[in-house]
Amino acid sequence: MKGNIKSVKVAVVQASPVIMDINATVEKTLNLIKEAGKKGAHIVVFPESFIPAYPRGLTFGFVVGSRTMDGRKDWQRYYENSVPVPSNITDVLGKSAQEAGIYLSIGVTERDGEGLNHTLYCTNLFFGPDGKLLGKHRKLKPTGTERSIWGEGDASTLTVLDTPYGKLGSLICWENYMPLARVAMYSKGVTIYIAPTADSREEWQSTMKHIALEGRCFVIGCNQYVEKSMYPTDLNCYNELEDEPEIMCSGGSCIVNPFGKYVAEPVYNREEILIADLELDEIIQSRIDFDVMGHYSRPDVFEFSINSSEI
Repeated sequence: MKGNIKSVKVAVVQASPVIMDINATVEKTLNLIKEAGKKGAHIVVFPESFIPAYPRGLTFGFVVGSRTMDGRKDWQRYYENSVPVPSNITDVLGKSAQEAGIYLSIGVTERDGEGLNHTLYCTNLFFGPDGKLLGKHRKLKPTGTERSIWGEGDASTLTVLDTPYGKLGSLICWENYMPLARVAMYSKGVTIYIAPTADSREEWQSTMKHIALEGRCFVIGCNQYVEKSMYPTDLNCYNELEDEPEIMCSGGSCIVNPFGKYVAEPVYNREEILIADLELDEIIQSRIDFDVMGHYSRPDVFEFSINSSEI
């Protein structure tokens, strides 16, 4: 934090995208940003791959050793609704952040290049209150069958931003189970740790509390709320969803303070914007007995480095 700023109001948007429809999802996003801004938020956080959707339940025709044409066509639809960075879509998101006067963190499926490369990435974008795209983070290791649709990021996008409220950064979903990725965030001084996710399990809450205690930072967990009825029925592989429950992602967005206590308890089974004031002095107070990169580190015993060159 800087100067005499003692608190920051955070809005965590637990909502569903308009699945596979980039234009409708962006329109919904802009309305949600405006609503959060009216509630006085200084930082607004959206879930993992909010635009155009986290494609839960879809295989895109992948099995070991073969793919299907129907799956390829669904992947093309996902690709065509993904977000080039930068683009007119990022311009619109930045303008919305500027109008609301907020720092914006939002998960997108990023399309790398216009017609040259056809790789998608699970990416978190950061915008400032001046509307500028301040940085992005690409997921280092897509989980399980996510690897069939998203490429791997590298350390060049382990972004931590300096803001008036402290240092803001993110790891996405199960990256947060990578101990050295967390150390990278701590080594960059993160104090507001954003964890967009698609994980609504009860166990995920333990992860959010652990990171807050380990990093002595505020942790913001943000997930979507998604029902099966929200999926477009004209997907070629729509029948894959037959055995899915009606509530496919129940949420669980939350905010945890540096003592591992909820500032905003997890919300399930509905869309909601969680609003909370973070008392920034708690970061300093929490580190009297544990400072993960300070007096509780042992640089004489352990060495850590980040290969920040682009792959």
